[in-house]
Amino acid sequence: MATQRISPEWITSLNNNEVFVFGSNLSGFHGGGAAALALEWGAVWGQGAGLQGQTYAIPTMFGTVAEVKPYVDDFLAFAKAHPELKFLVTEIGCGIAGFTPDDIAPLFAPAVDENAENVYLPESFYRILQR
Repeated sequence: MATQRISPEWITSLNNNEVFVFGSNLSGFHGGGAAALALEWGAVWGQGAGLQGQTYAIPTMFGTVAEVKPYVDDFLAFAKAHPELKFLVTEIGCGIAGFTPDDIAPLFAPAVDENAENVYLPESFYRILQR
């Protein structure tokens, strides 16, 4: 198993090279949960996906896990292309969106399998991926 890179349970500040990865809705209405916090670090109201300031939005407030997967895949490709940045992933989709870590964690398996050195996952995701 690759080295565990664990996101802090509570992210309250970011270093210059750190990016807060949060679950959003497709409309980019960042009104609650981690999405509301992301506004402090440059999340753009009305932008539901991708890099925004020191944040990266992954839409989770719609559909199924299978429909969320392409957005996680896009994020992982972006992270791989930007090794100078450190991505702190929250438990995306596991709050207001109603998914569980068991639903979402497997989408991040490539980050562990490929030992993505700049992607930090919630501890709950690592526990699931190690089963």
